[in-house]
Amino acid sequence: MNLMREKNMQHTTQRAQTHELLKSRGIERALFANIATVKWLTGFAPPIQTGPSPFLGGPPLVWYENGHWTLMVLDWQEANAGEFARQENCALVSYTGYTIDQPLTGQVKLRGLFRSVVKNNLSGKIGIEARDAPADIALTLHELGAAELIPVDTWLESFRRIKTPEEIQKLRDNFFLTDIGHAAARQAVQVGATEIDVWNAAHYAIEKAAGQRVPLGNDCVVGYRKDNVGGAPLKYEIRAGDSVIVDLSTILRGYWSDSCATYYATEPTAKQRAMHNTAQRALDMGISLVKPGAVAREIDFQVRELMRKEGYPVYWHHTGHSLGVTSHEDPRIVPYNDMKLEENMVIMLEPGIYFSGETGVRLEDAVLVTRDGAEILTRHDKSMP
Repeated sequence: MNLMREKNMQHTTQRAQTHELLKSRGIERALFANIATVKWLTGFAPPIQTGPSPFLGGPPLVWYENGHWTLMVLDWQEANAGEFARQENCALVSYTGYTIDQPLTGQVKLRGLFRSVVKNNLSGKIGIEARDAPADIALTLHELGAAELIPVDTWLESFRRIKTPEEIQKLRDNFFLTDIGHAAARQAVQVGATEIDVWNAAHYAIEKAAGQRVPLGNDCVVGYRKDNVGGAPLKYEIRAGDSVIVDLSTILRGYWSDSCATYYATEPTAKQRAMHNTAQRALDMGISLVKPGAVAREIDFQVRELMRKEGYPVYWHHTGHSLGVTSHEDPRIVPYNDMKLEENMVIMLEPGIYFSGETGVRLEDAVLVTRDGAEILTRHDKSMP
C-alpha cells in the first residue's frame, strides 16, 4: 500500500468552506493558531514524536486575508508543508530555529515574521482563535492597528465533523496501519511476555509498514491490573489465563486512527468468553444503529442497555467518538449528546466490560457513516482463539 499518495491532497475544500464562512460574517482577515485547525486548513503535519521543539517560537500560524492563506512555521518544518505552498492563493514562510550564530529566540523571530506577513493594514473585523493565539501575537495585532478582534475558536468545528474524501483516505491509511499493529500484538500476547513486549511488537510492525516513524497511542493493559480499563504498557507479565486489552492509535500525515481488541495468552475462561461475546454483540448492535439521522445519545443508551440487561457492570467511559486531526472529536457517543449523525462522519464505537484486578475486554471499530448505513473501516481480528 502506498502511504505517500497523500502528497496530492490539498485541503482546498476546507479552505473554501472557511473562506465562505468568514466572508458571510464580514471578516476579511483571520488568525488561526489551534494546531488542529492549522492541520485541517493546510494539511501540515507537524512532527510530534518527541514533543515540541525547543527552537519553536510558538504554534504554527495561519493568516487569512481576503482569500489568501499564509502558513508560518519553524524553518525545519517547511518540508512537512511543501504541498500547501504549491496550492493557489497559499504561501509558506518560516523563521530560523536552531542556530549556533545567535541565541535561541524563536518567540522573537516568530513575532517578527508575523509582523512582516500582516503588515499594518488592519481595518475591519479580524477573526482570531483567541484561546490558542500566543499573547505576544495577539498584542502585535493590537500594535499594528487591529480595531476589532472577533473570537472564532469554535467556528470550524461543524465543518470538521464531515470528512472530505481526502480526509477519509488519510483515515483509511491510518486504520491500515493499526490493523497491522493488531496482527503483531495478537501474536505477541504469550505467557511470559510483558505489556511492553506486546506494544513494541505492534509499534515495530506499524513503522516497518509505513517506512517512517509513526507516533503510537493508547493502551496495552493486562487484565489483572487494578485499573485495567486502560493505561500505558509497563513490565506487567502476561500469565496463563490473562486477557490483554490493546488499544492502538496511529498518527500519520496529521490524522489519527483508533482501534481496540482483547487478546488472550491461553484458552479464554468461560467468563472471558461470555464477556467477549457480549462486547462483540454490543459493538455489532452499535454499528447497526449508525446511519444519517441517528442520535448519538440514543446509540449510547442502547449499547449500554444491552450490557446492563446481560448483567454486566456498565462501563464508565464513552461508547464512542469521532476523530480526525485530533484523537477525540464530535460527535461523541455519550449520554448527553443530542447531535445527529451525518453522511461522511467517521465514528469509533468501543464498548467494554471490566472487572478490576481480574480481567477485562474492550472491542472497537471505526465506521464511516454512509448514505444508508455504515462502512466498517477497521479490519483487525477481534475474535477469540
